[in-house]
Amino acid sequence: MPSQRLVLLAAGGSAALLAAALIFQALGYAPCHLCLLQRWPHVAAVAIGLVIWGLRLPMVTALLGAAATATTAVLGLYHSLVERHLIEGPSTCTSGGIGQQSVDDLMAQIQGAPLVQCDAISWQMLGLTMANLNAIFSIGLCGLWITAWLRAR
Repeated sequence: MPSQRLVLLAAGGSAALLAAALIFQALGYAPCHLCLLQRWPHVAAVAIGLVIWGLRLPMVTALLGAAATATTAVLGLYHSLVERHLIEGPSTCTSGGIGQQSVDDLMAQIQGAPLVQCDAISWQMLGLTMANLNAIFSIGLCGLWITAWLRAR
């Protein structure tokens, strides 16, 4: 497969993942902070793919698409570890222990908590969460970007 097609396939894969995320959001699965962060590199990958394809840029620029999808894969892996409570997530979107807090401190924590927490799994299929699936597919897309670059060399 020619490198230009691989670029379109990789960019299309990111577009498909974005579309899936928006469909889940429309179905009532509100994204958390880490979910939203994982979307931006896909937006960048789609834009990079369209620019490479439209302007016929040198394939070395495909490495930018690989970097974007690698970034979202790392974010997806991080989010996966936070969801499984294997590591602590950002204090802005994860629940914490109540420890020795006063009632006033606890109420302030409850009122200041985000609506969707990063360490709560809202959907999963066969034990895989949306963050897991994003990481897996993004690693594959990163491979497509790298293959496009290698084929053009």
